[in-house]
Amino acid sequence: MPLDVETLFREHNVPLFRYLIRLSGDEAMAKDAVQHAFLRMLEQQPDGAHPRAWLYTVATNAVRDWTSRDRRRKALVEGRGEPGPLGSPEPLPDEGLEAREEARRVRLALASLSVRDRTILLMRSQGFRHREIADAVGTTVGSVGTMISRAVERFARALGPARGEAG
Repeated sequence: MPLDVETLFREHNVPLFRYLIRLSGDEAMAKDAVQHAFLRMLEQQPDGAHPRAWLYTVATNAVRDWTSRDRRRKALVEGRGEPGPLGSPEPLPDEGLEAREEARRVRLALASLSVRDRTILLMRSQGFRHREIADAVGTTVGSVGTMISRAVERFARALGPARGEAG
């Protein structure tokens, strides 16, 4: 039975885009990856996979491939540099300094993680089941819990103590 791609698009377009912008830190790349995933779904119906998990896997892989390609190209042209920020644009000026600082800390901590760890944490925060996360990162369901735990530990270390806390 063919999938209703139009309904899937209405249901998953915005959450997929939000996930991808947090994963990549690049709005244009996130939009392209969403489009890529839905076009692939139109061309090649997923076999046996849950459509949402399939979309996120295809889009995540596209971002990984494009990020890797762009990183190699940038290294060749400009030399090694710091990766760009992840997530949403900076908060508006009328928002508090503390909120901007905390958002900056979180973006830097996420940026320091591997793509796999970011994928695991962001998919977990979006409510994906272990089976869907396992499919997206190419592992077994049984190892997802451990991978989440380790990714959370690495994220907490990268985040460091909050301002004003003893470290």
